[in-house]
Amino acid sequence: MAWLLRSMFRESNALGMPGGAGLLPPDWLDPEMVAGAVRAVGRSVRGQLVSYGHPQGFAPLRQQIAAFLQNDGVPAHPERNLLTTNGVTHALDLIARHLVKSGDTVLVEDPAWFVIFGRLAAFGARLIGVPRGPDGPDTALLEQLAAEHKPKLFIVNSAVHNPTGHTLSAGAAYDILRIAERHDFLVVEDDTYGELHPGGAMKLAALDRLKRVILVGGYSKMLAASLRVGYLAANPEILQKLGDLKMLAGLTSPELGERVIHRVLMEGQYRRHIERVRLRVDDARQRCLKGLQKLGLKVHHEPHAGMFVWADYGRDTEALARLAADHGMLLAPGTLFSPSQAPSTMLRFSVTIADHRGVWADLEKIFAQNASSN
Repeated sequence: MAWLLRSMFRESNALGMPGGAGLLPPDWLDPEMVAGAVRAVGRSVRGQLVSYGHPQGFAPLRQQIAAFLQNDGVPAHPERNLLTTNGVTHALDLIARHLVKSGDTVLVEDPAWFVIFGRLAAFGARLIGVPRGPDGPDTALLEQLAAEHKPKLFIVNSAVHNPTGHTLSAGAAYDILRIAERHDFLVVEDDTYGELHPGGAMKLAALDRLKRVILVGGYSKMLAASLRVGYLAANPEILQKLGDLKMLAGLTSPELGERVIHRVLMEGQYRRHIERVRLRVDDARQRCLKGLQKLGLKVHHEPHAGMFVWADYGRDTEALARLAADHGMLLAPGTLFSPSQAPSTMLRFSVTIADHRGVWADLEKIFAQNASSN
């Protein structure tokens, strides 16, 4: 896991795969819009940038986030329910630090975003995976595991799941909340890729009214990863404790980045920008699916949104990933996305490879070499 993270962040392009770090290419986004916001903030605030800022986050940005969430049915008040963070990873880290003690059971989806596995393990949590299908987690097994293990929380990627691209059905969403209430555990809803959904995705935080759901989201994927601006929404009691923990760990989150995001949102271009990005991602995903199928991979349930394709190679992909690394290509094998690190035949691909002819030729060669060596 650490090897993959180190490889993803190498400055050299010698080892890599387009979109390997879970980011879209700069030319798919709008760097000039972000740069313009940076310049505007620099001209307008000056002396205010040398202060710490508010520990809860830049107030005007929290007001904007609250308005967006309220439009989606989430009753988020900018003072009582919102805290800004240094991205979604920071938000999840704060939640884990506050809620998880050594020996606690935490339920996670399988497959799921692998970084959270490492963070929870560092706190001594016992991770148990709940299989994720196209409509959501296996709720019958979720009920069984909750009754048996008394989990502290369940972390779920509700809309545009990483790595499968699927979104919770209404039935699954209601079932998760009912099970959480029956067995008294909290639900952490990760909405990192939710803006790539075409609309109408059901938020657990909206159904639950922020009673036992903690919602996390951010702007790195759609605007600029370097800004590291995220947020969490929770009930007032939990939010106060998370805010105190944020101060103890680092006082505040950098206000400069939060002011830049606020400027982008204020200028009214963000929604149009999201729509442009979504359309480009959707087009690339269809081409990526066709390309992978031509190489002999199977996609059992095609995603309807998002920048990833979860494809079945038919044989162990950890060995394939090691072979690919020897040839200067970074692949994400399915074992990384399982909390048990079980052997897997799955691979996660970024749809951005659709625009890179050289990648397809390299994949074909590596697949052929791997097949001949087994």
